Amino acid sequence: MTQTASVFARPTNFDAFLQAEIGDDGNGMLLSVLSALARSGLDPWHEAAELAKLPREAAVQKLASVIAALPQTAPTKLDAGAIAARLVGLLSRGATSASAPANSAFSSLRAIKRPSALAIFAALLALMLAAQYLLGSHR
Repeated sequence: MTQTASVFARPTNFDAFLQAEIGDDGNGMLLSVLSALARSGLDPWHEAAELAKLPREAAVQKLASVIAALPQTAPTKLDAGAIAARLVGLLSRGATSASAPANSAFSSLRAIKRPSALAIFAALLALMLAAQYLLGSHR
């Protein structure tokens, strides 16, 4: 049985990094690396892959700048460098661009070999509704 690719599949080698806690966001919510990157308008998985390719110090500086740019209410602004150094330690070092998500959601569709159960169900449901409409309008 062949595996099908998901359009939403993301590499899992960055999970520990992306789920790591930065601190309180100032509103009583815990802020993770994933949410901080997303709030900054960056793709978290792409950014994690880019940081993993950089030398440690460059990755720390880049992440510290993202953390420092978080809203002023976040108490984590005080020590962005130390927080970034701790977080960069969680990255899988030497990750290649092959582990990064595809640039386009449609590029992973090429790997799909067979329709999913949801697609089959939707097609059968559409066929049943069309047949019911035709039978009802004939009478």
